[in-house]
Amino acid sequence: MNTYTWIEKSLKTIHKANWYRAVKPLSGRAGAIIELDGQPVINFASNDYLGLAGDERLIQAAVIATQHYGTGSTGSRLLSGHRDLHRQLELAIASLKQTQDAIVFSSGYLANIGTIAALVGQRDLILGDQYNHSSLKNGAILSGATVLNYQHCNLEDLEQQLKQNRTNYRRCLMTTDSVFSMDGDLCPLPELYHLAEQFNAMLLIDEAHATGVLGKTGAGVVEHFNLTGKPLIQIGTLSKALGSLGGYVAGEKLLIDYLRNRAPTWIYTTGLSPADTAAALQAIKIIKNEPERIHNLWQNVKQIKTKLTQKYTILPSESPILCLEQNNPTKALEFAQKLQTGGIFVPAIRPPTVPTSRLRFSIMATHSQAHLDQLFQHLELEK
Repeated sequence: MNTYTWIEKSLKTIHKANWYRAVKPLSGRAGAIIELDGQPVINFASNDYLGLAGDERLIQAAVIATQHYGTGSTGSRLLSGHRDLHRQLELAIASLKQTQDAIVFSSGYLANIGTIAALVGQRDLILGDQYNHSSLKNGAILSGATVLNYQHCNLEDLEQQLKQNRTNYRRCLMTTDSVFSMDGDLCPLPELYHLAEQFNAMLLIDEAHATGVLGKTGAGVVEHFNLTGKPLIQIGTLSKALGSLGGYVAGEKLLIDYLRNRAPTWIYTTGLSPADTAAALQAIKIIKNEPERIHNLWQNVKQIKTKLTQKYTILPSESPILCLEQNNPTKALEFAQKLQTGGIFVPAIRPPTVPTSRLRFSIMATHSQAHLDQLFQHLELEK
């Protein structure tokens, strides 16, 4: 008997449900226009919200860092992998987020897993939003803590679970995305912070899709809700609006110092490459010096959102992520393919990633009016 026969059967089931996934090779530099299957398309699939991943200044910063330091960090930060660039980036992140300090991980996923594992264990409780990112959910499982999910952004459900369970555990950690990546809505952060204070709980928020996008200076949802300076655990990525790769945790000095000594995915992982580090550092400088990028992004979001809501049903969103609902996976795939034929790249998102099928539009600051007009034309034809 072949031990791995079950895999073929499982793949057949995935195909039958229209849940099968395959990569789409893209050609050329990242940007508002990319090449897909040999065809130039307008890119509404990227998390490169500010259009920095293809910016010449980031590319040159990465090239110079590579020439100076080499291609890899060669080891963990505690051994041979620490460079002065890493600390410069951490201080730049802390400045952007207006926190006491920050620490950089090799990915946002590693930042979430390592931080959660360092903060809680078997005697502790984690309460997470049911729509949290995979990294938050898996980090919770790996920590060994008791894990309970509350209904999406449902404060009554969360409060009830806190009342029932908080006193039974040593520590409590509340976790949530700040911008939910598959819907585009925001967490109710002020209310979550109030509950964390009331029940003596730590509050960890994943700012992956908010960093560089929300708030007056692009510092994220914490700034958006005027909670800058509060004792929150802010985690994010360098791979979206910052156009690079890596993750970070920003917060109080004691927290960051503790993570340097206890976060396994920082201690035992090779440090972020010099190229990625330098590119992210350059991106933060651009965000501070060119606030018009954020302004342009939100002008595009407003225009597309207005157009979509005139003819379609979209999920509630306060971010550059706009989701157009579809009845089933087949319709979502067909709609996405028709748009791609017309030169518009919008991904179809299907279960089990999300509970219901949808087209997910990611808006960029570098989408021109001509790009938007072409999108609107094809949406009219589809309707």
